[in-house]
Amino acid sequence: MSFKVIGIGEVLWDLLPSGPQLGGAPSNFAYHAGQLGAEVQVITRVGRDDFGRKIIQRFKEVDFNVNTVQLDDQLPTGTASVLLDGGTPRFSIGENVAWDALSFSGECLEAVRTGDAICFGTLAQRSKKTAAVIQQAVMETPKAALRVFDVNLREEFYSGETLRRSLEIANVLKLNDHELAVLSAIFELKGDTRQRIVQLAQKFNLHLIALTRAEEGSLLYQLGAWSDFPGRKMDLVDTIGAGDAFSAALVMGLLHQLGLADIHRIAADIASFVCSQPGATPVLPLHLREAFLPKSAWKCAGSYSQSIADAR
Repeated sequence: MSFKVIGIGEVLWDLLPSGPQLGGAPSNFAYHAGQLGAEVQVITRVGRDDFGRKIIQRFKEVDFNVNTVQLDDQLPTGTASVLLDGGTPRFSIGENVAWDALSFSGECLEAVRTGDAICFGTLAQRSKKTAAVIQQAVMETPKAALRVFDVNLREEFYSGETLRRSLEIANVLKLNDHELAVLSAIFELKGDTRQRIVQLAQKFNLHLIALTRAEEGSLLYQLGAWSDFPGRKMDLVDTIGAGDAFSAALVMGLLHQLGLADIHRIAADIASFVCSQPGATPVLPLHLREAFLPKSAWKCAGSYSQSIADAR
C-alpha cells in the first residue's frame, strides 16, 4: 500500500566545506520517506535562480511531485553555511529567502487534503506569512492524517507562541534532548525526562512523542507505552539529516501500523546509517529500504533508489 507523505517548509542548499548539498528538514524527510515507499511531495518555495532550478531538477530526478514547489521572482533560494564540529553541524542560515514567502496555493490545498502524513518544523515559521501557510496546510489534512511536528530549533528562529501553536495542531512530536529542555522551560514541565514527556502528551493531546538523545539513543512514548533504544557505537561522519531520516521511518512505521518496538528499531537503524554517511540524503542500503515494503515492491524500491544514486 502506498501512502502520501508531505514535507512543508524550507528547502535550501547546505554550503558544506566539501561543497553544496541539498538540505532543509522537510525535503530531507520527504526524501527518506520516498526511499521507504511513500509517494512524496514537498510544499516549499525557491527563487528563479540556479540554486532553485537545481532543486527542481533534483526533485524530478528522484520522482518528487514538484507542482507544490513555488517560484519566487524577487527572493533567492535559501542557503545555509555549515561548519562541522566533530560531526555535529553548526548552521548559519540566510534570511529573506524564497521560502519565507510561501503562499497557500490551490496545488497546496489539493496536496494536503489527500495526505496521509505531513511533517513541519519551526524554521520556516520564522516568517509570519509562511507560518500562517504551514499552520493552515496542517489543519487542512484529513482527520486521520499524521501531523508531525519535528521541532528542529535553529538559531533564534522560533518563539514560544510558534511552539505552542505547532503543538496544538500536531498529533505526533519529534524532538531532541536540547529541544525538550527548551519546551520544559517554556511550558513549565516538571520532573524527569519521562514525566515531562507525559506532561507534553497530555497537555497537547499528542498520540506519540519521539525523543532523540544522540549517543544515549532514543525514547518513544505512545499512549502510555514506552520504547527505550540505547545508543550505538558507529563510525560517525556527520549527523546532518539523521533526525529527518528518523522522522521519516517513524511516520512510515505508524502508517503501516507496526508495533512500537519494531518502528523504533527500524528508525534507529536508518538514523544510524545516515550518521555514518556524509550529508543528509545518502542512498539507504537495500535491507533498510525494504523495511516497510512487501516483497512484490522490492524491485521497484531498488529502481527508485538507483535513480537517487544516479541523481547524486
